[in-house]
Amino acid sequence: MGSGTGGTGGRWSRRRFVGALGALGGATAASALAGCGADDSASARAPQGGERAQGATPSRQPSPAPSPSVSSSAPEASARPLGPRPLYLGTYTSAQGGGTGIGVASYDPASGRITGGRTVTGVQDPSYLAVHPDGGTLYAVNERERGAVTAVRLSDRRVLGSLATGGAQPCHLSVHPGGRWLLSADYGSGTVAVHPIDASGALGERTDLVTHRRPAPGPGQRGPHAHQFVTAPDGGHVLAVDLGTDTVYTYRLNERSGTLTEVAQAHTRPGAGPRHLTFHPGGRHAYLANEADDTVAVCAYEPASGRLTIGAPQSTGATADVNYPAQLVVTPDGAYAYLANRGDDSLARYAVEADGARLRLLDTVAVEGDFPRQIALSPDGGLLFAANQRSSTVSVFRVDGASGELRLAGEPFASPVAVCALPL
Repeated sequence: MGSGTGGTGGRWSRRRFVGALGALGGATAASALAGCGADDSASARAPQGGERAQGATPSRQPSPAPSPSVSSSAPEASARPLGPRPLYLGTYTSAQGGGTGIGVASYDPASGRITGGRTVTGVQDPSYLAVHPDGGTLYAVNERERGAVTAVRLSDRRVLGSLATGGAQPCHLSVHPGGRWLLSADYGSGTVAVHPIDASGALGERTDLVTHRRPAPGPGQRGPHAHQFVTAPDGGHVLAVDLGTDTVYTYRLNERSGTLTEVAQAHTRPGAGPRHLTFHPGGRHAYLANEADDTVAVCAYEPASGRLTIGAPQSTGATADVNYPAQLVVTPDGAYAYLANRGDDSLARYAVEADGARLRLLDTVAVEGDFPRQIALSPDGGLLFAANQRSSTVSVFRVDGASGELRLAGEPFASPVAVCALPL
């Protein structure tokens, strides 16, 4: 993309273009998207200037009593960390009004209040963040045409270096639980990559790169679009969600060589556009947010084989004419799940039932921001953070441990083009 337009190597990516449409107005936004060669079915339903459709507001259903099979209790005060905790914020450095690197803030675990405003500079377009299991190193994607991943040592916030992913526009990364491998997903090229992590937390040269060549792209797609790469709870399999091919790929990661072997594929209905997969703590079920057709699905997972079975599409609770579900998170006790709805600008609350095999929509609440791109729970599950891309804010909600209800914790925190919030 050109200078000052939020670009990556002179070309708009569809996923960033949709998020940036809030800067345009009404029919202008729609015509601009149609003319840029957008490459998925979601683009045909682009939000008009980032505004909710007239008369459409998030549903405010009375919350049914939780199912008897859902057991939950509020976190004990003594179990919550004392004093401020670190919060890292992702942005687009090349977007108009974007940040200058990784935002550094802190939050109060009791009140949810965010303070601070420092930055780790020297990291380009850090749109997604992850931390090493030992807490010592932060990793960021560099979402550019020539994609890269960057490591930052947290003790002194020193950038340890960046290495190419081998693909375009990386949008997600995660650390394998063993702490030795970094997994990343390239949206633009439909590839997934593996990098080794040494004892210092720094990255080594890429050990594998896989392109999603089959099945063929889904309706309205021009190619594969890897959107997430994550390890299953069993630790033996890693799963890649691809919006372009309507597929979740399961790989076995060789923990000695860092190479990938495909072992299974799970397919959504054509045109669903799967974006993000979240596992239930029990390890036998997961929840899939489908961006293009505005649905979620419960998935069954077999740890022995790594096989995922995708269930029927369910409602996101959104009432806006155009909505793009972003991702789900599940409370540490597995009792409730939450979904970020971009366009509806809401958070949907679900009761998790039948040991993870069922989601029951309870209600939605306004996110108090525009276009919630990503959500995250604090480690104790007591707070939920929503990064609102178009309003450049982070909203914080208190999570009621018994009912799962969300209550806004003060005014949203200003953060330029907020696309990721990582509370530690």
